[in-house]
Amino acid sequence: MKITELELFTVPPRWLFLKVSTDDGYSGWGEPIVEGQAGTVRGAVEDMSDYLLGRDPRRIEDIWQTLFRARFYRGGPVMMSAIAGVNQALWDIKGKYHGVPIYELLGGKVRDKVQIYAGIGGDRPSDVAEQAKKRQEEGLRAVKMGAVNEVHYMDTFAHIDEAVGRVASVREQVGKDFSIAVDFHGRVHKPMAKMLIRELEPYHLMFVEEPILPMHNESLLDLKRSTSIPIATGERMYSRWDFKTILAEGSVDIIQPDVSHAGGISEVMRIAVMAEAYDVALAPHCPLGPIALASCLQVDAVAYNALIQEQSLGIHYNTQADLLDYLADPSVFDYEDGFVNLPTAPGLGIEIDEDKVRAASDHAFRWRNPRWRRKDGSVAEW
Repeated sequence: MKITELELFTVPPRWLFLKVSTDDGYSGWGEPIVEGQAGTVRGAVEDMSDYLLGRDPRRIEDIWQTLFRARFYRGGPVMMSAIAGVNQALWDIKGKYHGVPIYELLGGKVRDKVQIYAGIGGDRPSDVAEQAKKRQEEGLRAVKMGAVNEVHYMDTFAHIDEAVGRVASVREQVGKDFSIAVDFHGRVHKPMAKMLIRELEPYHLMFVEEPILPMHNESLLDLKRSTSIPIATGERMYSRWDFKTILAEGSVDIIQPDVSHAGGISEVMRIAVMAEAYDVALAPHCPLGPIALASCLQVDAVAYNALIQEQSLGIHYNTQADLLDYLADPSVFDYEDGFVNLPTAPGLGIEIDEDKVRAASDHAFRWRNPRWRRKDGSVAEW
């Protein structure tokens, strides 16, 4: 079996899909994307074609090591996201070739279903109590919401009071038997992060996500020691080497590698095993499309420390298309009582509606994240 073709599809709302085809008629799908930089990642995947065409797609690990090590420059969001999409597609092919879900090739499942959560409130959190209640009525048992908008290194307590008020309203609406996570999104700098986390203590959060930017991970341990709220981070960390220091230092409770950014299924499995050795939970980041979610579920099936899974159905980014729109059978992601069953079909366990993907594909389509500025005119973290 040899790889004969790589096809890339830029599709709304902000995704990039990859189809890898072989001379034996097998094909696999991947989702190599950096949100807002689809064209850049597309070019990175196209550059990899010299290393892929003619190769046996079943040699997944050798191809991963070649794409990572055989080129002098490595790592970072673009390169690792490109590798991730290729890796997902190769695992999809191998699962289909053997007629089993990918998790059977990774050692077999340790669970039958995975708890999921949904994002509420959008970039500028509002109406969160009402949205949380709606999610609860739909059958979910957990949500994640944003904390703040534009803030400075030190800002007024009004920002903190507003954030705490929103969380309080959600807790009051959904009760105690419901999990709430708060995403700082790297918008908050250390002085304010410490104050905000302290004020959120009474609301028994599932976790605080990315309380500071990953470039300041040396400060995570200080934050972790100041609170009983679990600290989560990792969506902007791209390999096991990015995670090893925070794991060794004990500065994180939950890691959130993204299977479309951190080197794919192969690398996220390695990261998960590393984390388990430090008694750290896994909650893969995934506000993305169906291929990314299916890839996450393959990891969640096998990783003992998998805690909960993010998914994008109904998220505010999905304005022109949603999670289920490119699937031939959307029921594969049906959830009940807050859990989704593991896919059972071979490979990733999903069937992409290729006609819809081809019809929607437009490489001129460009999604860009908001650009924010503070009151003083300086650029704010989004």
